[in-house]
Amino acid sequence: MYERSSVAELADSLRSELNRYSIGGKLPSSRALVERYRVSPVTVSRALAQLAADGLVVTRPGAGVFRAAPRTPLPAAGDTSWQEVALSAEGAGDIVPRSVDASGVLACLAAPPPSVIALNSGYLHSSIQPERAMAAALARAGRRPGAWDRPPMEGLPELRDWFAREIGGAVAAADVLVTAGGQSALATALRALAPPGAPVLVESPTYPGLLAIARASGCRPVPVPVDADGVRPELLAAAFEATGARVFVCQPLFQNPTGAVLAPGRRPEVLRIARAAGAFVVEDDYARALAHDDSGPLPATLAAEDHDGVVVHVRSLTKATSPSLRVGALAGRGPVVERLRAVQVVDSFFVPRPLQEAALELVGAPAWPRHLRTVAAELRHRREVLAGALRRELPGLTVPHPPTGGYQLWARMTGGGDDASFAAAALRAGVAVAPGRPYFCAEPPAPYVRLSFAGVSGPGELVEAVQRLRAGLGGEPGGGLTSDA
Repeated sequence: MYERSSVAELADSLRSELNRYSIGGKLPSSRALVERYRVSPVTVSRALAQLAADGLVVTRPGAGVFRAAPRTPLPAAGDTSWQEVALSAEGAGDIVPRSVDASGVLACLAAPPPSVIALNSGYLHSSIQPERAMAAALARAGRRPGAWDRPPMEGLPELRDWFAREIGGAVAAADVLVTAGGQSALATALRALAPPGAPVLVESPTYPGLLAIARASGCRPVPVPVDADGVRPELLAAAFEATGARVFVCQPLFQNPTGAVLAPGRRPEVLRIARAAGAFVVEDDYARALAHDDSGPLPATLAAEDHDGVVVHVRSLTKATSPSLRVGALAGRGPVVERLRAVQVVDSFFVPRPLQEAALELVGAPAWPRHLRTVAAELRHRREVLAGALRRELPGLTVPHPPTGGYQLWARMTGGGDDASFAAAALRAGVAVAPGRPYFCAEPPAPYVRLSFAGVSGPGELVEAVQRLRAGLGGEPGGGLTSDA
C-alpha cells in the first residue's frame, strides 16, 4: 500500500497515530517502520524529520524517536513599531537612503508553486546540473587530508591557481581571492572601491542584484546605456566626466539581461576611458561557462587585456553548476588586492574549506568539460525553442538580439503596457516571469520582461509556458500580446 508513498504521506500517517503513544513514549524503530510501510530508510528518515520540525517527536541518537511534549504557547508578539523610526531615520550627511530594495533579486530567487512554470529563474534546472559529478566531488573532497581544517583566508592555492588560469593574461594565483559566489564578490568589490555616497557607473539595464548591492552600500548607481554591442564608450566617458565616479561595473560577455557582448572595438576604449578617469572597471564575467554551442570563440576577459590594474574581475562556478555551490573568485592587480582581501575577511572570514575542496575536485574531473558541452548544447536548444514559440504565439513580445550565451531572453513589449502588470497577469496564467523595471536604475525607455529558459525541466515546458501566456494574456488591453498567428 505504501510502496510509492511520498514523504509527506508517510509523515501524515505517522502524525495520525501519535496519540497511541504517551508523552515521552518511544515510537517503533526506523527498521520496523520501513518493514511496516514498505518504504525506503531515506523516506522514513525524512518523514520523521518533518515530525521533529513540527515539534511532535524528539530524536535521540542511539536511543530512538520519542513523542514530544506539547509545545508551550508562544508569548504574545511585542510592539516592534518603534523599528520603523529607527530604520528610516537617515543621518544628516547621508546621500543615499539606507533602506534596501531586494525585490529585483527576490523575483529571480523566489520558488514559484509547483503548478507554475518558472521563467524567472537565474539557475540551471536540476536536470542539467552536474548532480552526479558534484556528489562525487563532494565525497572525494570530504576524504582529503585536512578537508575540515581552516583554509587560507584567500582560498586554497590550487583553486586560486585554477581561477587565475581561467581568467588569463597576467593574472596570477596571488591576485585571486576565493569568494562565496559572484554576489558576494560584487559586494566586496563595491565596498572596497566606492565609499558611501559615491556614484557608481552601471550598465543600463543591468542585473538588479548589483543595483541592490550599490544602494545597500550607500552608493548611487548611475546608468550608462548599452546597445547590441555592449556599453557605449562615448556615454561612458561622459558619465565619468559628469559624475567623477571611480568605479564602472559591467558584464562584457552575455550581459544580463540583454545578452550583449562588448564589441572588439569597444573593449580597449572602455579600458582607456576608465584609466583616464582614474577609475576601476569591475568585470562581472558571470556567464563565460554558459556560452551556447553556436557562440563561436569567446573573447578574452577584460582582465586579460588590462596592463594597468584597471580591472577587478568577478566570476563564479554557481551559474554553471548549482545555486548551492557558492564558490567564486575576485581578482585584481596591485594594491587593490589587499583592500579587497581586508573587506572580505571582515565580512565573512573565508569560504568553507569542504566547499572549496569540492569545487577543486569538480573542475579537475573529466566530467567537467563534458558537463559544459552538455550545457552549451542544451541552452542553445532551449533558446531556439523559446524564441520560436514567442514568434509564433506572441509577436507582441520581440527579442531583437537573441543571445548566444547566458540563460535569458530580454523581450520588449511592443504594444505598450506595464511590465509589472504583465508579470502579475502571467503568474495568474501559471507562468513566473521577471518584470524589466528592476533592471533599470533610471526611467526605462520601454517596457521589458526577462524570460529565462534555464530553470525549467525541458523545452516542452517552454512551449507550454508561451501557450499559457497567449491563452491568459492575449486579450488583455495594453498587454502588447495580441497576435494574428
